[in-house]
Amino acid sequence: MKARDLLQRETGLDLTAQAAERAVAERMAQLDQTDAAAYLRNIAPDELKALIELVVVPESWMFRDPEAFAAVSRFVRERLTQEPTRLVRILSIPCAGGEEPYSIAMALQDAGVPRSATLIEAIDLSEVAIARARRGRYTKNAFRSADLAFRDRHFTPDGLDYQISQGLREQVNFSQGNLVALDPSANAGRYDIVFCRNLLIYFDAATTASAIAKLRLLLADDGILFAGYAEVPAFCSNGFAALRMPGAFALQKEGRAAPRVADPVAPARPKAVRARAAPPAASPAPKKPPAPIAPADPAQLLAQAARLADQGDYSGAAGACHAALVLQPNAAEAYFILGMVSECQNKSGEAGHYWRRCVYLQPDHYEALCHLSLLAEQGGNAALAATLKQRAARVYQRRDEGTTRKQAR
Repeated sequence: MKARDLLQRETGLDLTAQAAERAVAERMAQLDQTDAAAYLRNIAPDELKALIELVVVPESWMFRDPEAFAAVSRFVRERLTQEPTRLVRILSIPCAGGEEPYSIAMALQDAGVPRSATLIEAIDLSEVAIARARRGRYTKNAFRSADLAFRDRHFTPDGLDYQISQGLREQVNFSQGNLVALDPSANAGRYDIVFCRNLLIYFDAATTASAIAKLRLLLADDGILFAGYAEVPAFCSNGFAALRMPGAFALQKEGRAAPRVADPVAPARPKAVRARAAPPAASPAPKKPPAPIAPADPAQLLAQAARLADQGDYSGAAGACHAALVLQPNAAEAYFILGMVSECQNKSGEAGHYWRRCVYLQPDHYEALCHLSLLAEQGGNAALAATLKQRAARVYQRRDEGTTRKQAR
């Protein structure tokens, strides 16, 4: 069996042959072996685990996409107001080194949610990551937010590291596991909230559909799921509907009434049109004339386009984009927004055209690359989808490395 096939079977990860072979070569060098075929043929369970550790991606940080954790707090408080005796169950999968589930626990504690009212469970494929999560000890790299007041409240400095409070460590139940191999039938409907972010981008189309089906079974019918930005279209193609929570990338089971989530203050939006790639769950607004486009610079016009797209005014958003392109013909973000608008109107071919133009102008446009990979998968072009995913993954890695360097200064 080839290294790539073995690792994909065991993890679900859609690795390149080169990445799989590099991992095998590294393990063989550590073991002083030279015959790759013999290594793979005779690989023992413990050695397979060691090999898998080299290809998993346990990269995360505290309060990554903070709007999601604010939405969780509002959702839990609303649920407990409706049912004060209900135990709200939360799942984080994959949980990397514990940054995500601990962020959930901190957000709930800061919101005044009693610890006894929630149960947080966290699962990751990597045994090394789980061991680190249980220790609750983090370097400066785990803290990349502009506001680090939470670190003063919940962590104790220890040399160059930070130790999370004992109470928070006890609030999260960590376990090693693999979503691909998980049998969710015994826990159907168990979780009110599921976090599964930035995992599906590493899967092929078939594994993605299988993983989403398992997550859908685990989620309660009135529950809420948080995904990574680029994964929302895949969920919407497999039984989920996007919720309007700017920056949180939240979904519910298709056909359910939207869960009540109080949102008195809209959170700050990330970079232009983090609008979902699926039509809004609510009924479309009646058609109206495009909003007038006032003379402005391209950045102002693109910000206006993003707002109009989120409000469902696709004609107005497109008009603002085209006005921006008159002033700045090479504005990649304008083509990205036009692609999102087209996708929301179920014009996938047109969306692909705009996203390809976006990537031509800005080859490292992560979101456009992710959407193009999803379109390629839906069109049955697995090779192109894999290539685009690999490009997006490299852009994502460089972005994270850049953030880390800034934090280290």
